[in-house]
Amino acid sequence: MDTWTKEGIINYLGTSDNVKNEISNADCMVLPSFYREGTPRTLLESASMAKPIVTTNNIGCKDVVNDGESGYLCKIKDSTDLASKLELIINMSEEDRKIMGQKGREKIKKEFDEKIVIEKYLHAIKNIL
Repeated sequence: MDTWTKEGIINYLGTSDNVKNEISNADCMVLPSFYREGTPRTLLESASMAKPIVTTNNIGCKDVVNDGESGYLCKIKDSTDLASKLELIINMSEEDRKIMGQKGREKIKKEFDEKIVIEKYLHAIKNIL
């Protein structure tokens, strides 16, 4: 990572207390996670801010993206596939990235709204009891 930063390949931002500002300055969100971590908040926040997403076809991550519509899913631990999906985003027009991001925002509002999530929790608890 240090080498890529020194070469100017990436701009490593480090940590931030203002995630909203960092996401708003990005063209897309990339999270090539291979952990089974559930649904990453970073993906939910980015999609809700209408940013296209590139992430892995993995539990949790894949639930936030409609592949080819609101972002792209890449194979787990496959840097070649990840690079090909990033290339698709890079070669898109700004307008197409905005359209893709907006579709992600619509998905988040429809499937991950706080009211929907709370209702699912309450339903699950009711079924257990």
